[in-house]
Amino acid sequence: MAELAADGPRRLTLSHPRGVSEILVGHGLLAAGGGGALEDVAGWCRGRVVFLVTSEVPDRHCGEAARDLLEPAARIETIEVPDGEAAKTLECAGSVWRQMLERGGKRDSRLVTLGGGSVGDLGGFVAAGFLRGIDYVQIPTTLLAQVDASVGGKTGVDLPGGKNTVGAFHHPRFVLADIDSLRSLPSGELRAGLFEVVKMAALLDLDLLALVEESLDRLLSVDADILTPVVAASIAAKLGVVEADLEEGDRRRLLNFGHTLGHAIESEFGYRDLRHGDAVAHGMRFALRLALRRGLDPEFAARLGRMIDRLGPPDLGVVEERRGVHLDVDRLVEAMGRDKKARESGLVWILPAAPGRGEIVADLDPALVRRELGAFLDDSRGPSSGSAR
Repeated sequence: MAELAADGPRRLTLSHPRGVSEILVGHGLLAAGGGGALEDVAGWCRGRVVFLVTSEVPDRHCGEAARDLLEPAARIETIEVPDGEAAKTLECAGSVWRQMLERGGKRDSRLVTLGGGSVGDLGGFVAAGFLRGIDYVQIPTTLLAQVDASVGGKTGVDLPGGKNTVGAFHHPRFVLADIDSLRSLPSGELRAGLFEVVKMAALLDLDLLALVEESLDRLLSVDADILTPVVAASIAAKLGVVEADLEEGDRRRLLNFGHTLGHAIESEFGYRDLRHGDAVAHGMRFALRLALRRGLDPEFAARLGRMIDRLGPPDLGVVEERRGVHLDVDRLVEAMGRDKKARESGLVWILPAAPGRGEIVADLDPALVRRELGAFLDDSRGPSSGSAR
């Protein structure tokens, strides 16, 4: 459920078997030092040992404000993990668990994640597994984490063969999405996060898609007056799906538009030199090709393609050259087969069926997929990657 007030923070809630996640979206949340849900966070951590799981960059920009918020804790223990996807390994999770145990962690201790989606995924997974589960809070500091990764309870780490292949559903008690934390982001991070907004808007909220189209320059300039409603509307769209399917049995898979190929590309690049949102953008481009073969309105496909082009993900050929990796149809198909959405019967695709409506497709001809993937890779290495065509 969402309460999208005209002024002040947006407040949203997600009900789940463990209780309720309360989500605040707005600027100046961490600096406010109290009021509303922030007072509840102070009460939640009062007298407890709090483990603050973060990485160097978000700690430098937001760590002091986060510690001020957690001041009622009996003790704050900071555990630093690597930036980016390097944090999402079983080895890193094991290191955090050992440090928590050595520093006096108990069943009623608390955990707070401060950082982007990778820190949040790792921290949530650690909280789910430590002493069979402890309460935690997400403080997402990137746009991608605010609109997607911090909400919905999906946590996990990667294995060499696939992304998010080990994980658990573990919902945070609070999510504090402070728009001001986005001001320190590189422009590429902000742009990549907007692909997750487009992903949800295309299949779930056409008004949100129009708002992004109309306000792109303001969004990229970190205008809080437009970012706050866009982030809140993105979360609200996601919550509408998650509440109906808490553990990704069916409908929630719609949120993976662009991720089937996107995750495979990330894996082939060793999770380096291509941001997750940019990989999703290429995955959406490919999904649009497949959707056109199933009768998607060409005008809507072109509209989404123009939106992706305006945001401009890095050319795959450039990343291939930088990484010394040549994307190959056979290897990508193999990587997609290890995706967490895949079934023993084959690949599952999330495709636009019509403006504002997606479909879950499990019966695509593998030969068609291979043929289209080869053509897509050739187009992506050309002078202009273009859109669905």
